[in-house]
Amino acid sequence: MKKLLSFIYLMLVTLSFAKAESNVEMADGLYSSGKIYVVVGCLVIIVLGVFAYLFNLDKRLKKVENNFEKKK
Repeated sequence: MKKLLSFIYLMLVTLSFAKAESNVEMADGLYSSGKIYVVVGCLVIIVLGVFAYLFNLDKRLKKVENNFEKKK
């Protein structure tokens, strides 16, 4: 839980710095039309999906390792 909270904190800090120094014309256009939230939302969904996949994979690997240890 600590790792998740620290990750969220670091993401928020990074986003605040990125927003403060945005001189990119495309980002200004997306921000003014409100589409930047769609982009950020998609990125968040992708990152959460990758983390869910890795968490699930880790859980399955632990299960296989435990079964392997029991058979020895």
